[in-house]
Amino acid sequence: MASEKELSDFLKASEKRAFKQVFYSVRDEDAALDIVQDSMIKLTQSYGDKNIEELPLLFTRIVQNCTKDWFRRQKVRNTWVTLFSKFGKNEDGDDIDPQDFFENSEDSSFGKESSLQIERMELSTILEKEIEKLPRRQREAFLMRYWEELDISETAIAMGCSEGSVKTHCSRASQTLAAALKKLGVTF
Repeated sequence: MASEKELSDFLKASEKRAFKQVFYSVRDEDAALDIVQDSMIKLTQSYGDKNIEELPLLFTRIVQNCTKDWFRRQKVRNTWVTLFSKFGKNEDGDDIDPQDFFENSEDSSFGKESSLQIERMELSTILEKEIEKLPRRQREAFLMRYWEELDISETAIAMGCSEGSVKTHCSRASQTLAAALKKLGVTF
């Protein structure tokens, strides 16, 4: 059973990654924050008594389900708004750069050359924009495997698919990202 401190530490460590994953899906900062907060509450209320090792998969699944629920609510809401209003579109069409919402300790200027810091920031921005362009399932598999560091079987369970599908999605996402970065002149 996870202690309160372990649960709190887990949520603090998972918060930014979960927000980034949800933000890529919903593309609305406020909605992403709400979804992550609701997911954290559901995890603590329903699964706070589980072992700490079980929490990453449970939290990932809860985040995915909350995101799907949000899309369902939006579909219903948009249907009614379209039926009863002359204006079916939202007035806010501003693009939000997800880089603005995250502080990355690796990008800290303490003890590093500013040129290296700028290069990392630019590469991070480019990579995030390319990840946004991936199909939903490829993006999910890629983020879970390489950013959340889940293994293939954990990712398959969280996504509700086979391990082979996870491998295929990750491979295609990696190839697409590599080709896009190469096209942009990014070399390693």
